[in-house]
Amino acid sequence: MQTPGPIGVFDSGYGGLTVLKEIVRSLPQYDYIYLGDNARAPYGNRSFETVYRYTLECVKWFFSQRCSLVILACNTASAKALRTIQQNDLPVIAPDKRVLGVIRPTTEKIGEYSESKSVGIMATNGTVSSNSYPIEIERFFPGVKVYQEACPMWVPLVENNEYQSHAADYFIRKNIHSIFEKGNDIDVILLACTHYPLLKEKIEKYLPVGVKLLSQGEIVANSLKEYLHRHPEIETKCSKNSLRSFYTTDSAGDFDNHAARFFGEAILSKHIDL
Repeated sequence: MQTPGPIGVFDSGYGGLTVLKEIVRSLPQYDYIYLGDNARAPYGNRSFETVYRYTLECVKWFFSQRCSLVILACNTASAKALRTIQQNDLPVIAPDKRVLGVIRPTTEKIGEYSESKSVGIMATNGTVSSNSYPIEIERFFPGVKVYQEACPMWVPLVENNEYQSHAADYFIRKNIHSIFEKGNDIDVILLACTHYPLLKEKIEKYLPVGVKLLSQGEIVANSLKEYLHRHPEIETKCSKNSLRSFYTTDSAGDFDNHAARFFGEAILSKHIDL
Protein backbone atom coordinates (compact mmCIF):
# COMPACT_ATOMS: atom_id res chain seq x y z
CA MET A 1 0.00 0.00 0.00
CA GLN A 2 1.32 3.45 -0.94
CA THR A 3 2.50 5.71 1.88
CA PRO A 4 0.26 8.82 2.07
CA GLY A 5 1.77 11.92 0.50
CA PRO A 6 1.05 15.63 0.14
CA ILE A 7 -1.53 17.26 -2.11
CA GLY A 8 0.27 18.89 -5.04
CA VAL A 9 -0.65 22.41 -6.11
CA PHE A 10 0.77 23.69 -9.40
CA ASP A 11 0.97 26.99 -11.22
CA SER A 12 3.17 28.44 -13.92
CA GLY A 13 4.26 31.04 -11.39
CA TYR A 14 2.99 32.68 -8.23
CA GLY A 15 -0.74 33.03 -8.84
CA GLY A 16 -1.64 29.55 -7.66
CA LEU A 17 -0.56 30.63 -4.19
CA THR A 18 -3.79 32.64 -3.94
CA VAL A 19 -5.65 29.35 -4.43
CA LEU A 20 -3.39 27.42 -2.05
CA LYS A 21 -3.95 30.13 0.57
CA GLU A 22 -7.70 29.47 0.51
CA ILE A 23 -7.26 25.69 0.38
CA VAL A 24 -5.02 25.77 3.46
CA ARG A 25 -7.53 28.00 5.24
CA SER A 26 -10.31 25.52 4.47
CA LEU A 27 -8.34 22.27 4.88
CA PRO A 28 -5.39 23.02 7.18
CA GLN A 29 -4.85 19.42 8.30
CA TYR A 30 -3.40 18.21 4.99
CA ASP A 31 0.18 18.41 3.73
CA TYR A 32 0.73 20.50 0.61
CA ILE A 33 3.55 20.84 -1.88
CA TYR A 34 3.55 23.81 -4.25
CA LEU A 35 5.48 24.10 -7.50
CA GLY A 36 5.79 27.26 -9.55
CA ASP A 37 7.28 26.75 -13.02
CA ASN A 38 8.65 30.30 -12.95
CA ALA A 39 11.55 29.54 -15.29
CA ARG A 40 9.07 28.97 -18.14
CA ALA A 41 6.34 31.44 -17.11
CA PRO A 42 4.11 32.93 -18.28
CA TYR A 43 2.08 30.14 -19.87
CA GLY A 44 -0.70 32.47 -21.04
CA ASN A 45 0.63 33.16 -24.54
CA ARG A 46 2.14 29.72 -25.23
CA SER A 47 0.67 27.12 -27.57
CA PHE A 48 -1.59 24.30 -26.44
CA GLU A 49 1.16 21.75 -27.14
CA THR A 50 3.79 23.65 -25.15
CA VAL A 51 1.51 24.21 -22.15
CA TYR A 52 0.52 20.55 -22.22
CA ARG A 53 4.15 19.39 -22.35
CA TYR A 54 5.29 21.68 -19.53
CA THR A 55 2.29 20.83 -17.35
CA LEU A 56 2.73 17.08 -17.82
CA GLU A 57 6.40 17.35 -16.80
CA CYS A 58 5.35 19.11 -13.61
CA VAL A 59 2.56 16.62 -12.90
CA LYS A 60 5.07 13.75 -13.22
CA TRP A 61 7.35 15.56 -10.78
CA PHE A 62 4.50 15.75 -8.25
CA PHE A 63 3.92 12.03 -8.67
CA SER A 64 7.60 11.44 -7.89
CA GLN A 65 6.98 13.33 -4.62
CA ARG A 66 4.29 10.79 -3.61
CA CYS A 67 1.36 13.06 -4.52
CA SER A 68 -1.79 11.10 -5.34
CA LEU A 69 -3.78 14.28 -5.98
CA VAL A 70 -2.55 17.30 -7.96
CA ILE A 71 -4.47 20.57 -8.35
CA LEU A 72 -3.66 22.66 -11.42
CA ALA A 73 -4.15 26.05 -9.77
CA CYS A 74 -3.49 27.67 -13.13
CA ASN A 75 -6.25 28.60 -15.54
CA THR A 76 -4.05 28.28 -18.62
CA ALA A 77 -2.86 24.79 -17.67
CA SER A 78 -6.43 23.81 -16.74
CA ALA A 79 -7.67 25.10 -20.11
CA LYS A 80 -4.92 23.77 -22.36
CA ALA A 81 -3.57 20.64 -20.67
CA LEU A 82 -5.89 19.15 -18.05
CA ARG A 83 -8.27 17.21 -20.26
CA THR A 84 -5.49 15.57 -22.27
CA ILE A 85 -3.63 14.60 -19.09
CA GLN A 86 -6.80 13.17 -17.53
CA GLN A 87 -7.92 11.25 -20.60
CA ASN A 88 -4.65 10.18 -22.27
CA ASP A 89 -1.84 10.20 -19.73
CA LEU A 90 -3.23 9.22 -16.34
CA PRO A 91 -4.70 5.87 -17.49
CA VAL A 92 -1.22 4.91 -18.70
CA ILE A 93 1.22 6.43 -16.20
CA ALA A 94 -0.82 6.69 -12.98
CA PRO A 95 -4.34 5.23 -13.08
CA ASP A 96 -4.63 5.45 -9.28
CA LYS A 97 -3.81 9.19 -9.13
CA ARG A 98 -5.93 12.25 -9.92
CA VAL A 99 -5.29 15.66 -11.47
CA LEU A 100 -7.92 18.39 -11.05
CA GLY A 101 -8.17 21.95 -12.34
CA VAL A 102 -9.72 25.28 -11.37
CA ILE A 103 -12.09 25.81 -14.28
CA ARG A 104 -14.72 23.16 -13.61
CA PRO A 105 -15.25 23.98 -9.90
CA THR A 106 -15.78 27.62 -10.85
CA THR A 107 -18.11 26.97 -13.78
CA GLU A 108 -20.22 24.60 -11.67
CA LYS A 109 -21.09 27.52 -9.38
CA ILE A 110 -20.89 30.78 -11.34
CA GLY A 111 -24.45 30.70 -12.69
CA GLU A 112 -25.80 30.67 -9.14
CA TYR A 113 -24.39 34.16 -8.55
CA SER A 114 -26.02 35.84 -11.57
CA GLU A 115 -29.56 37.19 -11.62
CA SER A 116 -29.28 38.67 -15.12
CA LYS A 117 -27.86 35.37 -16.45
CA SER A 118 -24.99 37.33 -17.96
CA VAL A 119 -21.43 36.86 -16.67
CA GLY A 120 -18.04 38.30 -17.57
CA ILE A 121 -14.74 36.41 -17.62
CA MET A 122 -11.49 38.35 -17.17
CA ALA A 123 -8.56 36.11 -18.11
CA THR A 124 -5.26 35.71 -19.95
CA ASN A 125 -5.08 35.43 -23.74
CA GLY A 126 -4.51 31.68 -23.45
CA THR A 127 -7.57 31.05 -21.30
CA VAL A 128 -9.79 33.23 -23.49
CA SER A 129 -8.59 31.63 -26.74
CA SER A 130 -9.20 28.14 -25.33
CA ASN A 131 -12.90 29.06 -24.91
CA SER A 132 -12.96 26.74 -21.89
CA TYR A 133 -15.16 28.95 -19.73
CA PRO A 134 -18.00 29.44 -22.24
CA ILE A 135 -17.95 25.70 -23.04
CA GLU A 136 -18.05 24.61 -19.39
CA ILE A 137 -20.59 27.24 -18.30
CA GLU A 138 -22.88 26.17 -21.16
CA ARG A 139 -22.73 22.63 -19.78
CA PHE A 140 -23.89 23.63 -16.29
CA PHE A 141 -25.93 26.77 -17.02
CA PRO A 142 -27.13 26.66 -20.64
CA GLY A 143 -29.14 29.87 -20.29
CA VAL A 144 -26.23 32.02 -19.13
CA LYS A 145 -24.52 34.41 -21.57
CA VAL A 146 -20.74 34.57 -21.24
CA TYR A 147 -18.57 37.52 -22.26
CA GLN A 148 -14.79 37.22 -22.20
CA GLU A 149 -12.07 39.84 -21.96
CA ALA A 150 -8.37 39.08 -22.38
CA CYS A 151 -6.26 41.18 -19.99
CA PRO A 152 -2.66 40.60 -21.14
CA MET A 153 -1.19 43.39 -19.02
CA TRP A 154 -2.64 42.34 -15.68
CA VAL A 155 -0.20 39.51 -14.90
CA PRO A 156 2.92 41.61 -15.72
CA LEU A 157 1.57 44.39 -13.51
CA VAL A 158 1.21 41.99 -10.59
CA GLU A 159 4.51 40.18 -11.12
CA ASN A 160 6.43 43.45 -11.41
CA ASN A 161 4.84 44.79 -8.22
CA GLU A 162 2.99 47.51 -10.16
CA TYR A 163 -0.48 46.38 -9.18
CA GLN A 164 -1.05 49.49 -7.05
CA SER A 165 0.31 51.90 -9.65
CA HIS A 166 -1.44 54.37 -11.97
CA ALA A 167 -0.52 52.05 -14.85
CA ALA A 168 -2.66 49.37 -13.24
CA ASP A 169 -5.58 51.81 -13.05
CA TYR A 170 -5.24 52.55 -16.76
CA PHE A 171 -5.31 48.94 -17.94
CA ILE A 172 -7.97 47.81 -15.47
CA ARG A 173 -10.28 50.67 -16.44
CA LYS A 174 -9.67 49.92 -20.14
CA ASN A 175 -10.46 46.20 -19.86
CA ILE A 176 -13.53 46.68 -17.66
CA HIS A 177 -14.89 49.28 -20.08
CA SER A 178 -14.31 46.83 -22.93
CA ILE A 179 -16.14 43.90 -21.35
CA PHE A 180 -19.18 46.00 -20.44
CA GLU A 181 -19.34 47.24 -24.03
CA LYS A 182 -19.73 43.57 -25.01
CA GLY A 183 -22.43 42.89 -22.41
CA ASN A 184 -23.97 45.78 -20.50
CA ASP A 185 -26.21 43.48 -18.44
CA ILE A 186 -23.30 41.59 -16.84
CA ASP A 187 -23.86 41.30 -13.09
CA VAL A 188 -21.02 38.91 -12.20
CA ILE A 189 -17.33 39.20 -13.08
CA LEU A 190 -15.05 36.21 -12.56
CA LEU A 191 -11.32 36.76 -12.14
CA ALA A 192 -10.26 33.72 -14.18
CA CYS A 193 -6.56 34.08 -13.44
CA THR A 194 -5.05 33.39 -10.05
CA HIS A 195 -2.91 36.55 -10.21
CA TYR A 196 -5.90 38.83 -10.45
CA PRO A 197 -7.03 38.77 -6.78
CA LEU A 198 -4.12 41.11 -6.04
CA LEU A 199 -5.85 43.65 -8.31
CA LYS A 200 -9.24 43.17 -6.67
CA GLU A 201 -9.31 46.48 -4.83
CA LYS A 202 -8.66 48.47 -8.02
CA ILE A 203 -11.03 46.33 -10.10
CA GLU A 204 -13.89 46.97 -7.67
CA LYS A 205 -13.28 50.71 -8.02
CA TYR A 206 -14.19 50.58 -11.72
CA LEU A 207 -17.05 48.10 -11.63
CA PRO A 208 -20.64 49.33 -11.97
CA VAL A 209 -22.62 49.34 -8.72
CA GLY A 210 -24.15 45.98 -7.91
CA VAL A 211 -21.78 43.84 -9.98
CA LYS A 212 -20.39 40.88 -8.01
CA LEU A 213 -16.66 40.15 -8.27
CA LEU A 214 -15.59 36.53 -7.79
CA SER A 215 -12.14 35.10 -7.15
CA GLN A 216 -11.46 31.41 -7.60
CA GLY A 217 -9.62 30.51 -4.41
CA GLU A 218 -12.57 30.08 -2.07
CA ILE A 219 -14.69 28.31 -4.71
CA VAL A 220 -11.88 25.85 -5.51
CA ALA A 221 -11.20 25.22 -1.79
CA ASN A 222 -14.86 24.36 -1.15
CA SER A 223 -14.91 22.13 -4.21
CA LEU A 224 -11.79 20.28 -3.03
CA LYS A 225 -13.35 19.70 0.39
CA GLU A 226 -16.41 18.16 -1.30
CA TYR A 227 -14.22 16.10 -3.64
CA LEU A 228 -12.21 14.57 -0.80
CA HIS A 229 -15.44 13.72 1.03
CA ARG A 230 -16.82 11.99 -2.09
CA HIS A 231 -13.58 10.13 -2.86
CA PRO A 232 -12.24 8.44 0.28
CA GLU A 233 -10.01 6.27 -1.92
CA ILE A 234 -8.03 9.44 -2.76
CA GLU A 235 -8.45 11.17 0.61
CA THR A 236 -6.79 8.32 2.50
CA LYS A 237 -3.70 8.74 0.29
CA CYS A 238 -3.27 12.38 1.40
CA SER A 239 -1.02 12.85 4.42
CA LYS A 240 -2.15 15.00 7.33
CA ASN A 241 0.65 16.73 9.25
CA SER A 242 -0.18 20.36 8.31
CA LEU A 243 3.13 20.65 6.43
CA ARG A 244 3.80 23.02 3.48
CA SER A 245 6.65 22.80 0.99
CA PHE A 246 7.38 25.24 -1.83
CA TYR A 247 9.42 24.72 -4.98
CA THR A 248 10.27 26.76 -8.06
CA THR A 249 12.05 26.04 -11.33
CA ASP A 250 13.67 29.49 -11.15
CA SER A 251 15.53 31.40 -8.43
CA ALA A 252 14.32 30.45 -4.95
CA GLY A 253 15.28 33.87 -3.61
CA ASP A 254 13.25 35.70 -6.25
CA PHE A 255 10.34 33.34 -5.70
CA ASP A 256 10.33 33.95 -1.96
CA ASN A 257 10.39 37.74 -2.42
CA HIS A 258 7.32 37.69 -4.67
CA ALA A 259 5.43 34.75 -3.20
CA ALA A 260 4.66 36.31 0.16
CA ARG A 261 2.39 38.86 -1.55
CA PHE A 262 0.29 36.05 -3.02
CA PHE A 263 0.29 33.63 -0.09
CA GLY A 264 -0.04 36.22 2.66
CA GLU A 265 2.95 35.03 4.69
CA ALA A 266 6.68 34.46 4.30
CA ILE A 267 7.76 31.48 2.20
CA LEU A 268 11.05 29.59 2.03
CA SER A 269 11.26 27.68 -1.25
CA LYS A 270 13.71 25.34 -2.94
CA HIS A 271 14.89 25.31 -6.56
CA ILE A 272 14.36 22.25 -8.75
CA ASP A 273 15.35 21.41 -12.32
CA LEU A 274 12.87 19.56 -14.50
